[in-house]
Amino acid sequence: MNKSTLALAVAVGVLAQQAGAAGFIEDSKATLGLRNFYINTDNRDSAARTASNVQSKNEEWGQGFDLRFTSGYTQGTVGFGIDAIGLLGVRLDSGGGTNGATPTSYGGTVFPSESNGKAVDNFSSLGLTAKAKISQTELKLGTLQPKLPVIVTNDGRLLPQTFQGGQITSNEIKDLTLVGGQIEHAKGRNSSNNEELSIAGANAHTAAGRDSNKFIYGGGDYKITKDLTAQYYYGNLEDFYKQHFLGLVHNWSIGPGVLKSDLRYFNSSDDGANGHDSAYFSSGNYQGFRAGRGKVDNNLYSGLFLYSVAGHTFGGGYQVSNGSSDFPWLNQGDGSSAYIITDSQIAKFARAGERTWQARYSYDFAKVGLPGATAGIVYLRGDNIDTIANTAAHPVSGSGRSEWERDLTLAYVVQEGPLKNLGLTWKNAMWRNDVPGQRDQDENRLIVSYSIPLL
Repeated sequence: MNKSTLALAVAVGVLAQQAGAAGFIEDSKATLGLRNFYINTDNRDSAARTASNVQSKNEEWGQGFDLRFTSGYTQGTVGFGIDAIGLLGVRLDSGGGTNGATPTSYGGTVFPSESNGKAVDNFSSLGLTAKAKISQTELKLGTLQPKLPVIVTNDGRLLPQTFQGGQITSNEIKDLTLVGGQIEHAKGRNSSNNEELSIAGANAHTAAGRDSNKFIYGGGDYKITKDLTAQYYYGNLEDFYKQHFLGLVHNWSIGPGVLKSDLRYFNSSDDGANGHDSAYFSSGNYQGFRAGRGKVDNNLYSGLFLYSVAGHTFGGGYQVSNGSSDFPWLNQGDGSSAYIITDSQIAKFARAGERTWQARYSYDFAKVGLPGATAGIVYLRGDNIDTIANTAAHPVSGSGRSEWERDLTLAYVVQEGPLKNLGLTWKNAMWRNDVPGQRDQDENRLIVSYSIPLL
C-alpha cells in the first residue's frame, strides 16, 4: 500500500466515526451528469505523410454517466469530509472498427480497446477523495481534478481525466489563494486504469516509453485590485522538466464594454534523466538526435485580449514559443490539456520556434431574446515551426513550417420547463499543416448533456 492510499484509508476511518455530525450530511450534494458524445475525425491526405499507422477516419459514439457526491464537513476545529466520483462510459458505436486505436495504443479516441484493437463495450472507474478543513485551509487526498496553470484536467471527451495525489489550498490571507500538491498518477479520459506521468516524446505506451510518478506543484493567485490578479506557479515532473509560470489578468471597463487582458509566461527546463537519457527526451528541434528529440528547453510568452459588449466578444492574441524543445506539459499520450491560449480543439500550437496569432468572436443570443444560445469562432495560424520528424525511417527537417486551425462552436442550453439545463453542442474544426509526419484533419463533435441533482 503506497503512502497516499494508506493516508486515504486513515482519513476515511476517522470520517466514519463522525459521519453523523451536523454539517456533513446537511451540506452534502450529489449530482448525476449525463453526456452523449459523438466524434468523427477525418485524417486527410495520403498515409505516406505520416510514419505511424493512423486511420483515415476515426468515429465513436457513446453515453457517459458522471455521478458525483460532495459531502459537507463534520463539526469541530478540524472538519472532515469525503467526495466521490463514479464514471461509466457505454459504447453505442465505434464506427465499424474506426475507433482510432493503433498497434502501439491501448485505446481509441473515446473508448479503451481490447488486444485486437476493438473498442470495449463499456469502461468505468471510481474515485474517492478524503478531505479536511481548518479555518480557511483545505487538504484533499485521493482523486483530484486540478485546473491550475501548471496542471489542467482534460474534459474533452466522453468522461473526464482524473489525477491521484494530494493538494492543499489556503485562503487565510485576504485576496491571496495559495495552492500546493503532489500528483502520482493520472487516469486517462479513455481508461479505467491509473498510469504514471510523462510528456510528448517519451510517452509511448511501449517498452521504450518512460514515465514518472512524482509531479509537485505550488503557487498562488493574488488579487491586487478587484480588476487585477497576479499569478505565480511552479511545477516539477521528476526526471522530465521544471516549469515556472507568471500570469497577469486585468479587466478594464471601456465605454459600454469590458476589455480583458490575459498575459502569460512559462519558463521550462530539463530535470534529472531528461537532461542526459534519450529515453526521457522531449519532442522538438534537435539536429543530430533521433526524431528531433532532446532535453526540455522552452520559453513561452502569450497575450490574449477580449472585448465584450452587448453580447458580442471580440478577441485577438499572440504567442511565441522559444527554445529547442516544444512546450512541455503533463501528457501521457491519451488526451491532455495545457494552460496556454492556443490549446484548441485539435492542435496546441506550441512547437519549438512557433509564432502564433489568433482571432476570435463569440455571441450570446440572450441579447436578442434567445437565452441559452451561444456561438463562437476561433482562427489560429502558427508559423516558423522548427521540428524534426522521423518519417520513412529517417529524419526529415521541418524548419520554417506552418499550421492553421479554425474552430466553430454552436451551443444551446434549455432555460426552463421539464428539460431545463439540457445542453446541445456542435463543435467543428479544420486543421491544416505542412509539418513532416502530420496529416490534415477535419473533426466534428456532437454533445448532448444533462445534469440531475440527487441531493
